[in-house]
Amino acid sequence: MSTKMNPKMNPKKQIPSRRYTDEFKVEAVRLMDAVGVTQASRRLSTAQANLYKWRDKAQAGELSLGNANVVPLRSGPNDLAAENDRLRRELANTKLDLEIVKKAAAFFASQSR
Repeated sequence: MSTKMNPKMNPKKQIPSRRYTDEFKVEAVRLMDAVGVTQASRRLSTAQANLYKWRDKAQAGELSLGNANVVPLRSGPNDLAAENDRLRRELANTKLDLEIVKKAAAFFASQSR
């Protein structure tokens, strides 16, 4: 009897080890600062521990892109307020568009009968 397990029968899937470029790490740290660790981890399909480790390296100056050391971007309260205002306007426009589409759908549904 063979000691090898069939990969289809193995309930624990092994995650292959990945190598990330410095550019990816820098952008991941920027994303983490912008949207938070959990959201960045989900979007990038990487462990939160990696993000924390990369952020620490970037802050210590160990993570670099080319010759320049990289410092993660931080947005200030004014930037966040402006972004919130923009998102509120976009949400209001989207709600208006959705309302128009619903009324059009109801109109065309009543015309087809």
